[in-house]
Amino acid sequence: MVLNLLFITTVIKSTFGVVTTGLWLIPLMLAAITYYRYDAVDPESRPLDQLNLYPEYDFIVVGSGSAGAVVANRLSEVRKWKVLLIEAGPDENEISDVPSLAAYLQLSKLDWAYKTEPSTKACLGMQNNRCNWPRGRVLGGSSVLNYMLYVRGNRNDYDHWASLGNPGWDYDHVLRYFKKSEDNRNPYLANNKYHSRGGLLTVQESPWHSPLVAAFVEAGTQIGYDNRDINGAKQAGFMIAQGTIRRGSRCSTAKAFLRPIRSRKNFHLSMNSHVTRIIIEPGTMRAQAVEFVKHGKVYRIAARREVILSAGAINTPQLMMLSGLGPRKHLEKHGIRVLQDLPVGENMQDHVGMGGLTFLVDKPVAIVQDRFNPTAVTFQYVLRERGPMTTLGGVEGLAFVHTPYSNRSLDWPDIQFHMAPASINSDNGARVKKVLGLKESVYQEVYHPIANKDSWTIMPLLLRPRSRGSVKLRSANPFHYPLINANYFDDPLDAKTLVEGAKIALRVAEAQVFKQFGSRLWRKPLPNCKQHKFLSDAYLECHVRTISMTIYHPCGTAKMGPAWDPEAVVDPRLRVYGVRGLRVIDASIMPTISSGNTNAPVIMIAEKGADLIKEDWLTNPEYKVKRQANSVRDPEPAGSDIHGISTLPKNISQSDSSNISDRSNMESHFSNSSHISHINLGSSSSNSNSSINDSSSNFTLNYVDS
Repeated sequence: MVLNLLFITTVIKSTFGVVTTGLWLIPLMLAAITYYRYDAVDPESRPLDQLNLYPEYDFIVVGSGSAGAVVANRLSEVRKWKVLLIEAGPDENEISDVPSLAAYLQLSKLDWAYKTEPSTKACLGMQNNRCNWPRGRVLGGSSVLNYMLYVRGNRNDYDHWASLGNPGWDYDHVLRYFKKSEDNRNPYLANNKYHSRGGLLTVQESPWHSPLVAAFVEAGTQIGYDNRDINGAKQAGFMIAQGTIRRGSRCSTAKAFLRPIRSRKNFHLSMNSHVTRIIIEPGTMRAQAVEFVKHGKVYRIAARREVILSAGAINTPQLMMLSGLGPRKHLEKHGIRVLQDLPVGENMQDHVGMGGLTFLVDKPVAIVQDRFNPTAVTFQYVLRERGPMTTLGGVEGLAFVHTPYSNRSLDWPDIQFHMAPASINSDNGARVKKVLGLKESVYQEVYHPIANKDSWTIMPLLLRPRSRGSVKLRSANPFHYPLINANYFDDPLDAKTLVEGAKIALRVAEAQVFKQFGSRLWRKPLPNCKQHKFLSDAYLECHVRTISMTIYHPCGTAKMGPAWDPEAVVDPRLRVYGVRGLRVIDASIMPTISSGNTNAPVIMIAEKGADLIKEDWLTNPEYKVKRQANSVRDPEPAGSDIHGISTLPKNISQSDSSNISDRSNMESHFSNSSHISHINLGSSSSNSNSSINDSSSNFTLNYVDS
């Protein structure tokens, strides 16, 4: 426990950056002790990392993120089904619970820390013209790293999915799945037909707001938009953000869906387990097992009914391609046997935003890191569940607006605003510029002169991009990061639409209500855009292409569609075409990106996907489990023998940080589809219910720089 306390105190100390003497240590330690003990007695204690795994489960879910946690919860409701959930990362920690520290989780051990490939059309202000793409590598996935914003998208998004040949995915059908998981604690939304209480996922406003967000909502009304619930009857309008928080702390899908089922006897969780491929029998084209590496050993666990891929829009297509499912030419290039030629990894979409639009204010109403007293702020958060540490990653206001490129009569806005009472300059360069990967020259020239000044920002983001990116394999080695081509602004209309969104953002900032704060635009031009007249369309487009920010919403890489759609990877019941016993349930299946933050839609997809599985296996006579004559109904947990199925080569470890050429042994080990010829299913005398809470969190994969 002492080590935990020291860790918590150290992280808080480094986070605030103003704790410089030992005098601050005592109150921070007291606060940490209070928080740590509270978490330890929480009735929803942390899930356990199961070490004694069965050789076979009914369902194996790969990935415990916004989708996988939900799927595992719902499938394990059927007591006769044994469910295994596999997660590459460790459990959440005390710091990930703090909403305001969301940015500090990026580039940490909880983040895959992906980067896009260099671009000449976007990310021009980022190091090497590559945007950082955070993805959660932790129990709860990206719901642990994100800014917790609860946005469902637009009715027209889902009606459009249905019109593409996906029956049952229209808004009227999916609304009940949004409501199924929701426990909305905003009093003004009580008795609202679009919301519900009693679900597992807590949704509410942050208990702390700056005065600027009220002005933001009022400014929206001054330019003709209503203050409305953007998750209700209509979307266009302004509102104070709702988020997935509970008692002032982050409510990840791990906390909402996995902690309550930690004691279910038919549910097992394996953390720190890096899945390397899905084993598919070529003759029957059935997904038979999942292969993964844990603590240096290779496991192969069989799936009696189905394997569900919920690894996210980057890892799911990577795993599919490593398993022989993907574009034929691409797989053959890497020497992978093609089992099914599918457009896996294509159709990738993301919300891209224009960052760095900064407005200065004369009054101390913004979030300036060095202003806060760390003791007071920490105690306010720990003891009262209030204060600035409860802000949703700093984002306070949301809005959906129409540019001239959208059809106002449809209530289908094409631009979303994120409003925050801070900007790139607010932390004196301590963290935000690193998370963005911003070039030092850009920061020093534009933002360093206003470091620690009171400021706020509006970030316009493109809701329905026309450009499409892709995910490709770097090699056949599952430990090599994939190639991510965001392809932002490949369609010129995307940049033009975002420019129009920036113009509306400037109108909002010029509203009369902001005059009380002395609000004004910081008019320092970006160094690579000086050739354009400041705020002209050409300048704004240059700005859009320079500080291009992912909003962390990649999707579409295993597209859902009917059999006649040449781009489809899964059918409307989320079954992979041409493969039995394999489904994809995560953001990958979105035919087109939803209009807004994607965490809530992914949870909805998981709720519906779990119901589809239950319908098929509980009511459809075609779904039957074929058992061998000597099979047992309830296999005993495998002992140490199955844990030693295979080991990594002695000169290779999961923490190997050498370059690709030095990892040829690892690559050849995993490229050989038959490197394991025998599985010893002998049971041991170990306790079948034994499991431990593995909280060491030392499982790290140091990859070659991608």
